[in-house]
Parts: sequence; C-alpha cells; structure tokens
Amino acid sequence: MKKQILIILLGLGVVFSACTTSYDKLLSGTDVSKKYEYALKYFNEKKYKRAIELFDNLNLAVQGTPQEDTVAFYHGLSTYRWKDYQSAETILAKFIEVYPRSAFTEKGAYYRVKCLYESTYRYELDPTPTKKAMAIMSEFMYNYPNSEYIPECKEMMTDLVGRMEKKSFESAKLYYTMQDYKASRYALKNVLKENAENQYREEILYYTAMSSYKYAYNSIHQKQKERYMDFVDDYYLFISEYPESKFRDELDDCFEKASKYTKNENDNTNKVE
Repeated sequence: MKKQILIILLGLGVVFSACTTSYDKLLSGTDVSKKYEYALKYFNEKKYKRAIELFDNLNLAVQGTPQEDTVAFYHGLSTYRWKDYQSAETILAKFIEVYPRSAFTEKGAYYRVKCLYESTYRYELDPTPTKKAMAIMSEFMYNYPNSEYIPECKEMMTDLVGRMEKKSFESAKLYYTMQDYKASRYALKNVLKENAENQYREEILYYTAMSSYKYAYNSIHQKQKERYMDFVDDYYLFISEYPESKFRDELDDCFEKASKYTKNENDNTNKVE
C-alpha cells in the first residue's frame, strides 16, 4: 500500500514538474508569438499572475509591432484583475501617456479610474488617494462625456464626494464634542462656506446653532446677550431651511431660553437654567 502511494505521489510530482518546466521554458524563451498567444489564453482563463508575467515579458519584445498597445493594455488589465491596484494604476497611466490614440485608451483610462477608486480609504483616514481619484475621474468624464462608463463613474464620484463631505463635517464637529464651542461654530460655518451643498447641511446647521447657544450659555453675564444674538441668527437660518427637522423641538427650547436675554437682558442676572 505504501509503495502504491509513493508511486502515485512520484507520478504527480513528475506531472507538476513538467507543467512548471513547460511554463518556465515559455517565459524564458524567445518565441514571441507563442508568448502572446499564451498570455491572452491565461488572461481569458483568469490565470492573471501568469498573464501578468508574460505580458510584462513581452513589453519590449513587441515594440514597433501592431501588438505593442494590446500587450501594454492587457498588462495593466491583468494586474487590475489580480487586484494589485497600485501597480495597475502605474501601468495604465503609462499606457495612456504612450498610446493616446489606441483603441484601448478609453478602457485604459476607465480602469485607471477604477484602480484609484479601489485604492481609496475610509472617510476618517488620509484623503489624499480620494482627492487623486476624484481628479482623475473628473478628467475621464470630461475627456469621454459619451462613454458607456459615465454612469458608473458618477456613482463612484458620488461615493467619494460623500466621504469628503462626511470627513469635513466630522472634523468640524470634533470641536463640539471637545466642548470648544467657539471653535466648533467657526469650523462648522467654514464647512458650508467651502461647500454649501454638503449633504450633511442640516446637521451642520444644527451643530452650528447649538455651538453658539452653548458658547453663550457658558459665557460671563456681560457677554451673554451678544452671544445669544449669534444663536438667534443661527436658529432662524436653521428653521427657515428645515422647519420640520427632528432637531426643531430642541432648538425651539433653546430659543425660548435665549430670548429672555435678547429681549430683556436687565431682568436676568443668572445663566438660563
């Protein structure tokens, strides 16, 4: 029995060794046509690692031939499919630069966008990859306004814009969490100054109003009226835009308390309870 198992294992070893040797010979050989054929074959069979190695090996060999842009494009696409997005983006960026009029240029540009999108981080992490992806995506949509990939690009852009807007909002809101209400109001107002259409506008205006209210509440008596007036401004802006907001009752209550100061300061000598 042991002898039979040993024979089987040796047989499998010979088979695997032959396959490996065959591929290694192909890779190190000089038969360009065969390498090209097998590179495409491996790509279609989703054996991307081997396809990458062969296309990379072919890049110099096919220079000046009709296949050079095909090899360069599929080298990048194979790398993308292998999910090595950083390497794929570099390859595809070079492909677009070298072959601006290739039949594959639009697809190359699209897959470069996909690489950049896949390389972005969550909103709370470094936004640099997100900004780069957005810039290249905008460039793609400008260059290919009628592309079949435009709807998908718009979806990716919406996602990335949402991340950037959330990051801006959460970064400003952090001051509120830290109870630095003066800095919080300033930072939140700046978020809307930079992007008035921020999707978190309702929450931003709410925290802006609450920042001004709490800043006034915690101020010395001599400063309270002036600072409650800031809250009143923020309150009216909020209810004019979001009269049915879930935050309305809380802000109405704050407004009622602040009004005691703004209407008749002299009748109040203590902080509003």
